[in-house]
Amino acid sequence: MNTIFTLPEASTQAARVDGIFAILVVVSALTLALVFGLLVTFAIRYRRGSKAKRGRLPEIVNREFEVSWTAATLFLFAFLFWWAASADVGALTAPANALEVHVLAKQWMWKTQHSNGAREINELHVPIGKPVRLVMTSQDVIHSFFVPAFRIKQDVLPGRNTETWFKATKLGVFPLFCAEYCGTDHSAMRGRVTVMSEDDYTRWLSRQPEGDDLAHLGAKLFVSQGCSGCHAGSSSVHAPKLDGLYGRTVQLSDGRQVKADDAYIRDSILQPKRDVVAGFEPIMPSFAGLLDDGDVQSLTAYIRSLGQEQDHE
Repeated sequence: MNTIFTLPEASTQAARVDGIFAILVVVSALTLALVFGLLVTFAIRYRRGSKAKRGRLPEIVNREFEVSWTAATLFLFAFLFWWAASADVGALTAPANALEVHVLAKQWMWKTQHSNGAREINELHVPIGKPVRLVMTSQDVIHSFFVPAFRIKQDVLPGRNTETWFKATKLGVFPLFCAEYCGTDHSAMRGRVTVMSEDDYTRWLSRQPEGDDLAHLGAKLFVSQGCSGCHAGSSSVHAPKLDGLYGRTVQLSDGRQVKADDAYIRDSILQPKRDVVAGFEPIMPSFAGLLDDGDVQSLTAYIRSLGQEQDHE
């Protein structure tokens, strides 16, 4: 059976996780050895019938030593907690130059789509040394995207987007599992991540069947679902304009402010009366049941591209 000591270390996250794990094991082992060592020493030294001196300890041992030992232990473990937590929190946000891959989980398979429209099932090809940001959602129940060699595991939830990212450091093929019991064939929900050199990845990507990327698919949905009738720049309907929206702060009618990120856009499509923009009436219909998770991902990508175009201009 594989353990953390025998699994390949194939990403930058894996090196960090293994380092934290090793230091925690060493510190815990030393603390355990010290406590049990003192316990055994005192049990032998002060056993019944021994001639060891007994009596009140010096006042300095009773007070200063006990306070110092307790404080040192507290500060040590507070530092370890801060160090490990800061490393984990710092790893939550993908670098700005990361490749974006959308992942759709369903019973019982992983469907992935690259930014150029290339699609895979139970497969994910990525280049070595390049950050990869995974934007994930589930079509049915809770799943969990788990690549042991990368030391990444992220729940994939229905009705919302979750994210994780990694940067592969070793070429090869690495198993992908679902780490959340998701039904009868949970154990069969497997895949693999293939890490390739950058040149091989470019050649592989160019050989994939041509297809619209997510933003172009979203643009078609934007028209076919009638969104352009209200939200297009030329529309006469009093509705929020979407150019440059993504990433900005939106003022809501109830006084709150929210950031226009993936979660906000998803909620605005499926629950439009939840966060109504200030100055607008709650007249947008809900598209829940009309659009699946893949459609919502595509529309989100399209709206994000409008923001990027606006920033570029």
